[in-house]
Amino acid sequence: MFNMNEIVGSHDILMITLDTLRYDAAAMEEEHCPNLCDDGHWELRHTPGSFTYAAHHAFFGGFLPTPATTNKSEHVRLFHSKNTGLKTHPYTWQFDTTDIVSGLQTEGYRTICIGGVIFFTKKVPLAKVLPSYFQESYWRMTFGVTNPRSTEHQVNHALKLLERSDQEARLFMFINVSAIHGPNHYFVQGAKQDSVETQRAALRYVDGELGRLFQAFRERKRPVFCMAFSDHGTAYGEDGYNGHRLAHEVVWNVPYREFML
Repeated sequence: MFNMNEIVGSHDILMITLDTLRYDAAAMEEEHCPNLCDDGHWELRHTPGSFTYAAHHAFFGGFLPTPATTNKSEHVRLFHSKNTGLKTHPYTWQFDTTDIVSGLQTEGYRTICIGGVIFFTKKVPLAKVLPSYFQESYWRMTFGVTNPRSTEHQVNHALKLLERSDQEARLFMFINVSAIHGPNHYFVQGAKQDSVETQRAALRYVDGELGRLFQAFRERKRPVFCMAFSDHGTAYGEDGYNGHRLAHEVVWNVPYREFML
């Protein structure tokens, strides 16, 4: 259990959303994900939203995926808004702004967003909402879902930002990884459509690219606290459902990890 009141202000913070990653796909690939799972397992959690836009509003409000258990009293939230009248754990960091991003900014953090899926493109007003939380936000066509090397390009951009960053500066970097979101069939040679198997292959690709990012963060002066989780899953024909933005366990069940780099 991490004490966020000791982490905020002393650590760099890295938040990674693995867009559309199903829990079952993640669990089956643990042994092939040495970067995301090198010292632990994926935890089964429930997402607060069934698609990217809704889920990320919740995340930035401090509502991360919650443990898939009926005993909610054991869950210690990392973040919580101040003065709500609700009891909080001593390890929970409380922010006195509208969201955790601006809250971290008031603590002296440089806040950076590297977008992936359509809601981070800034091409239309709706797609500017989530990036607007951050002091700096970046999106390129090469970061999007149609590019089979999207994570490589996202990580390359993050590395350039880290190279130019003051070693003494506190960083909060958020990355929305788009590669696992459909289309992902091109990660399996000969596949014609997306499936659990092609999503698993996409996750292996993503993990391989994240290794470079993790190493660059390790080389900074500050210790690094990392959160990696999915915003929602997706259906591949279960009970007749396809896609997400719907109420099915394959959408609500997501993998979650928090760890020190």
